[in-house]
Amino acid sequence: MLNLPSGVSVIERGWLSANMVIAQGRNNTAVVDSGYCTHAEQTISLVRTALNNSPLNLLLNTHLHSDHCGGNLALQTAYKDLYTLIPPGHAAYVANWDPVVLTHAPTGQQCPRFKYDGLLIPGTEILLGDGVWEIHAASGHDPHSVVLFEAESRTLISADALWENGFGVVFPELEGQEAFASVGETLDLIAQLDPQTVIPGHGPVFAYSEAVHQRARQRLTAFTDDPTKHARHGAKVLLKFKLLEVQKQAYQEFKSWALTASYFELVRLQFFSQIALSDWIDQMILELVHSGVAKREDEAIINI
Repeated sequence: MLNLPSGVSVIERGWLSANMVIAQGRNNTAVVDSGYCTHAEQTISLVRTALNNSPLNLLLNTHLHSDHCGGNLALQTAYKDLYTLIPPGHAAYVANWDPVVLTHAPTGQQCPRFKYDGLLIPGTEILLGDGVWEIHAASGHDPHSVVLFEAESRTLISADALWENGFGVVFPELEGQEAFASVGETLDLIAQLDPQTVIPGHGPVFAYSEAVHQRARQRLTAFTDDPTKHARHGAKVLLKFKLLEVQKQAYQEFKSWALTASYFELVRLQFFSQIALSDWIDQMILELVHSGVAKREDEAIINI
């Protein structure tokens, strides 16, 4: 049986919104990550139900991808005294709101502007509910991501640095930056922490084991050996994310969105420059269909 610290609960969500962690205690009530903005109304409802309408004091973001911070504004609006903490790496771009640097605009995703009040500094600790959590840098998937570790129960909030069957897309690699080594360093850090229970950014809570570590390592090796495999995977994840948002859309409208989301052109130029962007987008959508996570019906593309 997986044991979470006293007062801690997990709201597992779909892949459009990241999981949320609720920590309730005598000292404060906190939420880690807030989901995607189109789920904002659901986010507020889930938090209010989990807290039984008690006040919410703290909001933390493990990193600033739109599926983890897209509900920030909604929570800040619902809870006027909410204190928001983010990793330091892109804090200046949140303060001045640059959706390009934050990658929300290039990926064709939405994220309403929000404010922050403080920083999650790696190497320090934070009180969530009644528990003391260590803050650790966890670069790779996102260069500025953090993970949180509660040593007494050996519980890790891993965000997208570790899932039960791998980890999130290594976005810096798609942008031409070397980051696979950083993924390996983060996996080593997690192994050193030796958690018992892992709360991932997506998917169910799971028990950490050598098998989990090795699956992540094998996935990393496969991507390191063939970066184009990872690039195709990353492009399809972004396409699938949009499908999760719209569910069904005219094929040409969906393709037009991809053609105007500059991140796809960035990836194509890095890895697939021999093929025209329009043809490459068609190819990536076709691979989604062949893998059974989307389907074509008349002139529409549909999420499965």
